[in-house]
Amino acid sequence: MITIRHRDERGVANMGWLNSNHSFSFGHYFDPGHMGFRALRVINEDRVIPGAGFPTHGHANMEIVSYVLNGALEHKDSIGTGSVIRPGEVQVMSAGRGIRHSEYNASDTEPVHFLQIWILPEANNLAPGYQQADFPAEQKRGTLKLVGSRDGRDGSTVIHQDVDLYAALLDGEDSATLPLRPGRHAWVQVARGWVHLNGTLLKTGDGAALSDEEAVTLDRADEAEVLVFDLA
Repeated sequence: MITIRHRDERGVANMGWLNSNHSFSFGHYFDPGHMGFRALRVINEDRVIPGAGFPTHGHANMEIVSYVLNGALEHKDSIGTGSVIRPGEVQVMSAGRGIRHSEYNASDTEPVHFLQIWILPEANNLAPGYQQADFPAEQKRGTLKLVGSRDGRDGSTVIHQDVDLYAALLDGEDSATLPLRPGRHAWVQVARGWVHLNGTLLKTGDGAALSDEEAVTLDRADEAEVLVFDLA
């Protein structure tokens, strides 16, 4: 079964400095019909104007993934991390028993466009942590590249949950398939472009929940960037 979450159905928050679309209930957007999918709790598509951002604030007991599409995102946190995340890089902040951080557009002239993803951890009150890894375009072109996993295999970032996170760049006749083991589920998020998922067309901003499917097959794409979550 495939359930489409159309881009135009998402929640919207426009604060002037921030324009955000929420796939799931978040902040002032409360949607009891879309509270997440399995361990996946938040997918926000955020656009932040030059020089603006989120001042220091706290999180706990959440795995927070940032995936930058355009521009650069500057991160600082209470465990001593200071970094800039750019397209191709994946950031994972394990909030654990508590962490404080800020996120700002690293540029005074260009906007930043990124996906903010929250995943429920497998256990509460873990030690907070931070990771950042670069996955160049050539590693994702025409294939599903593992960028996050529970065990950090194949150079992926570590996410403290039974989830595998893949990223793909697909165009034209490119095709990529992820078999799903019995009892597994998947969420597909189209970050840009368009692509067919198991024969169904998805466009920029669309998401899809898959249950009782044998595989995720992505093909017939047009400059698509896609994230796929393999979930328990």
